[in-house]
Amino acid sequence: MRIIAGRLKGRRLARVRGPMRPTADRVREAVFNILGPVILGARVLDLFAGAGALGIEALSRGAGDAVFVENHRISLQILRRNLILCGLDQVSSVLPLSVARALLKLAGQGRYFDLVFLDPPYGRGMAAATLMQLATTGIVAPTGRVIVEHSRQEDLEETYRSLVYMDQRRYGGTLISFYASRSNESSDLPEEQGDN
Repeated sequence: MRIIAGRLKGRRLARVRGPMRPTADRVREAVFNILGPVILGARVLDLFAGAGALGIEALSRGAGDAVFVENHRISLQILRRNLILCGLDQVSSVLPLSVARALLKLAGQGRYFDLVFLDPPYGRGMAAATLMQLATTGIVAPTGRVIVEHSRQEDLEETYRSLVYMDQRRYGGTLISFYASRSNESSDLPEEQGDN
């Protein structure tokens, strides 16, 4: 698992062994090519962060800061190690909580985010439940976007209160669904750029 682009391009990340399913490099590359300049200066929230590849990629490409949410003990150790090895511990924080508890905590602090990466375990309905909680807590910025990685077997709704479906891309058995705050729904996503 490596950083695809930005100031940390080529840096290898430690990954979690076992049943964890990290986002494939090619899928990560495609997602970030689609997002393009939206990343610059963004406040990023990486939910079900695992080893932190999505949030770290965003920071490498110019995001302002990132919050990583992960409560699996071994994943937490690897996530923290990756942040330190990449020199990102000053522009990131880690919440060792369940996603549901972390979202409540962040909302209580008045935090909001421009980009939210959501990569829950497949087949448990957690993507839909988390999208609904994101919509009700109000932590997605008015111009914010939520990027959801999920299986083809998991159908998501067109809207979750303030979050509106924008686009979807398929990579093998993986779907990437893009949602935007209702005030940002007119913003079209560009086509992928680069060699994919």
